[in-house]
Amino acid sequence: MKEERVTFLGHRNIRCLHKKTIEITKAVSLSTKGVCIAGVSASKACNDFDREFKAKLSEAGRRVNLEIIVAGMSFSMHGFTDQRLTLSHGHDIVIRKSNFVCPRTLCVLCDKASSDMPRDLVMKLQNPDTEAELNITVE
Repeated sequence: MKEERVTFLGHRNIRCLHKKTIEITKAVSLSTKGVCIAGVSASKACNDFDREFKAKLSEAGRRVNLEIIVAGMSFSMHGFTDQRLTLSHGHDIVIRKSNFVCPRTLCVLCDKASSDMPRDLVMKLQNPDTEAELNITVE
């Protein structure tokens, strides 16, 4: 099993209302239009993952377990790898419920999106001082 950890920060404009995706970005600012974004100032984007980890994500049909941890709270979900993944984007990580793939896509066919995140966890992410992490494991 391969795993990666991405740290990120909250932002006052985080909404987590999107029904199909969750995004974490290296960007430091965020408008209210980014309704899928769960965190900013990320330590990694798709392109920063370890080569072996990216190879596992690019195999078809592996299960990807994801956990967002915020102030002692956690939100778990899972998706799947896809042979079309390039993981080449230098700023973003996007988790998708659909099977759409672009350079920002980490995994597809995920069972949850940002709108599924508990509202009390989202409220914590609306504080710019909040530190959080995304743990990603590929089976």
